[in-house]
Amino acid sequence: MLPALVIERLPRLTRAIQQLASHPDDDAAYALADELTGITAMVAEKFTNDRTAEGIQKALLLTVGGVSLGLEHVLGDDTDLAGLEYLIEHGAEHAFQQGFRLVKELSAMPQDALVGEYDTDPLYAARRLRDLFVELCQTDPNQNWNGMERYQVMLKQRKEVQAVVRLANWLRRHNSEGAVTDTDLNAEGVIALAVIFAVEGGGRIVARTGQKEFERFVKAVRKNKPDFEQGWAALLAVVPAQHHPVLVERIDNYRRSCSVLQNITGRTAMKTLFAELENYAGSELDADYA
Repeated sequence: MLPALVIERLPRLTRAIQQLASHPDDDAAYALADELTGITAMVAEKFTNDRTAEGIQKALLLTVGGVSLGLEHVLGDDTDLAGLEYLIEHGAEHAFQQGFRLVKELSAMPQDALVGEYDTDPLYAARRLRDLFVELCQTDPNQNWNGMERYQVMLKQRKEVQAVVRLANWLRRHNSEGAVTDTDLNAEGVIALAVIFAVEGGGRIVARTGQKEFERFVKAVRKNKPDFEQGWAALLAVVPAQHHPVLVERIDNYRRSCSVLQNITGRTAMKTLFAELENYAGSELDADYA
């Protein structure tokens, strides 16, 4: 068996600079070196440590990744020569700013559906940005690099989480008993409550509830035997279309696997049902009485 071929894929900045060998331009080379030195100094001052050799070396690696990410974003599948031409025309700092902007926008997106007060804290936000910058952009100029691929995976994941959080925030603002304004948010819990309570029908939005209201709801479902599908259709009718992909997915999931909905029409004890609801709603339940 032949050994698998290892395809070399150096950082986009390295590949662009290598083009100087076949397209020599002394002025461009000096200008590019000067710019990269300046970017490295700025990164060392702001993100690593400009007083130690280790800090400056780490800043250099971050500069390579930051510029490469910017070049990948701007040029896509264009040639390495196009990368060199872009650096000569627009400058390495412009490419670095393009890459850093991607990291900054990504760091502002939620990582998971549990959002707390610390997520909007400026100090935490700055630390999160720094950590993500290091994770994505710390790059050896002479080794294979897949920073753009990792960025795209993270972006896809965070967009999915952001869609969940946005739906939950909409449901909170339109909670039928009044807007829910807590800083902490369990987005999946909010959506679970909305989907479960929707089966009663009428298009009511429940984003926060307690044990008393849940008991009323269970008794009403057992007495009236509503059509769950009609209830979900009524919920979809009042929720804006941009939130439908997430909501439809959650409805389908709960239709198939939600133990509360599977047991609500039977003889399962109220205490057991509420304990099951806690598994779905978590911190979005009010403790109105034990």
